[in-house]
Amino acid sequence: MKLLSVNLGRPRAVPYTDQRDGVTGIDKRPVDGPVRVAAPGPKGVGGSGLAGDAVCELRHHGGDDQAVYAVAREDLDEWERTLGRTLANGSFGENLTTEGIDVSGALIGERWAVGPELVLEVTSGRIPCRTFQGHLGEKGWVKRFTERGAPGAYFRVIRPGGIRAGDAVRIVHRPDHEVTVALQFRAATTERTLLPRLLAAGAALHPEALATARTYVEKYGAQSTA
Repeated sequence: MKLLSVNLGRPRAVPYTDQRDGVTGIDKRPVDGPVRVAAPGPKGVGGSGLAGDAVCELRHHGGDDQAVYAVAREDLDEWERTLGRTLANGSFGENLTTEGIDVSGALIGERWAVGPELVLEVTSGRIPCRTFQGHLGEKGWVKRFTERGAPGAYFRVIRPGGIRAGDAVRIVHRPDHEVTVALQFRAATTERTLLPRLLAAGAALHPEALATARTYVEKYGAQSTA
């Protein structure tokens, strides 16, 4: 299990974002050399956890609980076959492109050691947006991405450190529950009745996702589907 690439984005003006200045950092490209990763600060104030990486829409992206975004190269390869086009590392706006890890199958609260120092903790899946669809240039992309149900994972930084392409990735902690990134994504998008199951992940879950699950249970009770 390893990093194939570390990807950074620069602010770029585009016609397909709702960001007030019309710029986005979603176009991320692999970089050489080490990149420092640290907690960026609370959502709305902090952006990316990676030094030199741009997060332009701070209302919905970035912050401590979405400091790093990872996508499996295997998922990009599957989309290449589906779309009939090449998808370079970073194409989904991910900071880390991995090999040998089922990223969407990771458990909420699972911890990864990346390189010699960095430790990350899984918080949630990525919800697709208009900017993502515009960046890919694929009609109906938000619906197609959602239906596939392999969103990649957001992480918070537990211990900062430098990383680079080729670094090993080790799973150093797996919590005692069954709430995967894929399950959390389905609960947030297409299968709301799954929301009560997310409570098993506790405080490791992204705070907004945890609040949504709690509100659902308060309104509808704790019954859920498998």
